[in-house]
Amino acid sequence: MAIDRLFSLEGRRALITGSGNGIGAEYARVLGQAGAAVVVTDIDGDAVERTVSSLAAEGIDVEGHPLDVSDQAAVEACRDAVGGHVDILVNNAAIFATVPMSRAGYDALSVEEWDRMMAVNLRGTWLMARTFVPAMQERGYGKVINISSGTALKGSSGRIHYVTTKAGVLGFTKTLAREVGDGGVCVNCIAPGSTLSEKERTEDVMKLRNAAVGTRALKRLQQPEDLLGAVVFLASPASDFITGQTLVVDGGSAMH
Repeated sequence: MAIDRLFSLEGRRALITGSGNGIGAEYARVLGQAGAAVVVTDIDGDAVERTVSSLAAEGIDVEGHPLDVSDQAAVEACRDAVGGHVDILVNNAAIFATVPMSRAGYDALSVEEWDRMMAVNLRGTWLMARTFVPAMQERGYGKVINISSGTALKGSSGRIHYVTTKAGVLGFTKTLAREVGDGGVCVNCIAPGSTLSEKERTEDVMKLRNAAVGTRALKRLQQPEDLLGAVVFLASPASDFITGQTLVVDGGSAMH
């Protein structure tokens, strides 16, 4: 295959959850730049509109839909709104930065917060796959890219509920890959390191990000653009014989 086709997404349609803000919006942008028609979804409807407008101004074929991935009816309504046809599904939506979470010990979390974290980060990932992957299997082709976290490989104090969900995404990825491989669907995972993605670079955020630098082989802050090559690779024909894998993108902090 010619190199210009190896990473081309021309003729493909990509849906990215949690893509109204932050890194998710950058995933949508780079997939669109690679040639895909892009579907932006996010629980924040205003953010969806802003991102759609921004991408459309760049000439990207884009549409947007507000979406709570933890709500089965909302996920199915989104499928109907896009006509069910998605070639690339990026499960990025999660409670972390845009939707705040507690940074408390295991014994200080409320049951309600634990359950909400599981509902969005884990059930949401499953609901999206359950709703969109069967059509991929029918067509004999599809790419599912789940977003985990380097914390799932190392542990991280003060956010056990978040890390637990991201560890669950690792197992979900391997199992789904086994179940849908016969249908020509590749399921892979990206595990980002601590990434400086928030617009408000507060002192507390910078302290966390700078602390992560010391754990890396590559001693610098991780930026959203550091993740874009990985998502294009896993969405493209270049990875058509790769499935069930986790690509750790963290500057060499967690090596496995």
